[in-house]
Amino acid sequence: MAPFRDIKVEEFLDGNELVVRAELPGVDPDRDIDVSVDNGVLTISAERRESSREKVDRGFHSEFRYGSFVRQVRLPAGTSPEVVSATYKDGVLEIRMPKPSPEAVSRRIQIQRG
Repeated sequence: MAPFRDIKVEEFLDGNELVVRAELPGVDPDRDIDVSVDNGVLTISAERRESSREKVDRGFHSEFRYGSFVRQVRLPAGTSPEVVSATYKDGVLEIRMPKPSPEAVSRRIQIQRG
């Protein structure tokens, strides 16, 4: 199982949505993953708590793996975090939100005499 330091994150546009995917194998999304958007930054926090125990000739062998991870992704200007959805399937967290709106176009303002 890949440690969190090797997590791959990808960002792309899918139609009218901005999609961010992160590899997070071996975690329980209900308990171990937190996703938030604040000031144009998407933050993914995860913690892995894993243990295994097996019977061997002279008793038991057990291993524990744990670690935490925080990854931040700056969202493009104009991205609206109002409607964000997240799904977790086969070790991949997928976050979708509306694609960025076009940047405001600058224009010259006509001054009127009063």
